[in-house]
Parts: sequence; structure tokens; C-alpha cells
Amino acid sequence: MIRRIFSALLCAGLLHSTTATIQAHEAGKQMAEVATLLISVLTPEQKAKATFGFEDEERINWHFIPRERKGLPLKEMTPQQELLAHALINTGLGFRGAAKAATIMSLEEVLYQIESADETKRAAVREKRDPEKYFVSIFGTPDAKGTWGWRIEGHHLSLNFTIKDGELLRATPTFFGTNPGEVRQGNLSGLRVLGKEEDLGRELAKSLNQAQFKTALFDTVAPKEMITAADKQVNPLKPEGLSDSEMNAEQKAKLREIIREYTDRVRPEIAAELWTEIDQNGPISFAWAGGKERGEPHYYRIQGKTFLIEYDNVQNEANHPHSVFRSFQGDFGRDILAEHYRESHSKK
Repeated sequence: MIRRIFSALLCAGLLHSTTATIQAHEAGKQMAEVATLLISVLTPEQKAKATFGFEDEERINWHFIPRERKGLPLKEMTPQQELLAHALINTGLGFRGAAKAATIMSLEEVLYQIESADETKRAAVREKRDPEKYFVSIFGTPDAKGTWGWRIEGHHLSLNFTIKDGELLRATPTFFGTNPGEVRQGNLSGLRVLGKEEDLGRELAKSLNQAQFKTALFDTVAPKEMITAADKQVNPLKPEGLSDSEMNAEQKAKLREIIREYTDRVRPEIAAELWTEIDQNGPISFAWAGGKERGEPHYYRIQGKTFLIEYDNVQNEANHPHSVFRSFQGDFGRDILAEHYRESHSKK
């Protein structure tokens, strides 16, 4: 399993080696090529699990908990098929995002080791905690023309992509979570997959002066979960928080560094499109809840006119973070689909 993941990460480096000089449509083209190749090597039974109509409600039925899912799990694939599934992940993620995604999957083995001390429960724990219990779903027909989408999802990971005519891409919701937030036993002791997301948020909160922090703080108790959770569609949250217009230059730079940690989960050219949208639709606000010290339950959100970032770390004594990047109009490609429907209607 690990060897296959590292091979796939190598593919990511090859795929992204020239991203600075290519446009977003190259990502759409690669997604279609890899998805088509993956489908071509599936058995009829596997294909029935992995493929859905584009209009199927399953496309927006996303979540990040260890629940039963539709789609084709990695554990039911041959080694060749699983490598292609990881290659598909790498057509959508940047190198850091791909590394985080693979490591999040590997944490299921850490949880298995922690939770399977009782031999009588070991089989049940394995069923729940499995690094290969991540599901591939393809919606519609992958093609350079037309509208289709794909998803990779399992515990603490949900990647959702929508592609129209190979050129317009939407990459949200994008959810990354980890349990443990910091591995505190075994060979991976000290590992913090989302450590930078946590540390940067805390650094910004601590850099605020008393008046600024009073504006940013919307509750002394962090919410138990992200406020939008796994909602299928989100609207702007109540505009609590500190606007970037009220920050100094260093604080503004730190805010952008946090946002970049989320946008850089996806391919550079897709991230560049996100930044164009963000920069054209200011201002941006930062809101905090909970304590400011490590080990204290805490939450932050960053919100602009078009996007929302939520980070929450409350469970397991603040060692179980959840984080998500949402687009108010672009989640599941709603904006490009609305444009598609308008164009279709005007031709009638």
C-alpha cells in the first residue's frame, strides 16, 4: 500500500513539473485522460460501483466521517487500478496536497493500531479503520468536451472536482482532517499533517492587539464542529471577525499565507484561478473562537465574498482537526453549471 502511494506521489511530481507554463485546461485534459484509463481497466461490476450519471444526487452527497459510501473503494482494486486511482488524485492536487492526502489515508493504520488493543474487537476496528477504504466516484463521461466530475472520499478526506469542456474547473468542497492531529506514539510520532494550518492560524490570532482580537473573537468557546459541517451548499456566515482592512501589513501577509496553505492543496494553475477570484472580491475577514494556546480547543474561519475556510480543532483534547475550503457559488461547479443551463436554454 505505502509503496503504491509513494509511486503515485512520484507521478504527481512528473505531472506538475511544468504547471507554471500550462493553463487550467491542461488539468482538465489530464483528468479526462486518467479517468478514462481507469474506467477502461475496471470489470463490469467495478464500473457499476465507480460510475454515476452526472445528474445523480450522489455527486453532492459528500461527507468526511467513517461511514458507508457509494463508489469503488481502493481495497477492491487491483494494484494497477489503485495506482491509476492515485494518478487521478494527482491530476487535481498539487504536490503538497497529494502528500497530505496520502498521509491522511495512512493515519487510518495509526488509528487501527491505537484502537485494536482488544483482540476481540480487532476485526470490527479493521473494518472501520482501513487505509484503503477510500472511494472513487466518476460522474458523467470523462471527455474534453462536455460536463463531468469526480470524487475521492473517505474518512477525513473529500476531494470534489467538476469540469466543463475540459477548461472550466471547480475543485470544491475540499476537506482535509486528521486524527490524531499530532501522532504521539509509534514510528510516526511527531507527525502533524495539518500542523501548518493550525500554527499559522494561531500566529495570526496572537499577533492581533487587544482591540483587534476583541473584534476577531466571536466566542470564547470553540464550536464542536465546523459550522457548515458537510452541508451540500453554503452561504456566507454572519460577518463576524476582523477585516483585513483593519490589519497591518504583517498581519495581512500572514492572512494570505494561511489562505495559500488551503489553495495550494490543488494544482498550481487551479490555485491561481482561485486567487484571481479572491483578489477581485475583497475584503477578507478573520474570526476566532476558543483558546490561543496549543492543546486548547480552538476554531477559526476566513471568509471573503466568494469563499469560506473553516478550521476546527476541539475533539480528542484539541488533537483532531477538521479543515475545509468552500466556494459559495462554485461548490460542485454550481456556477459553471448555471451558465451551461442558461446557454442551453437560450439555444432553444
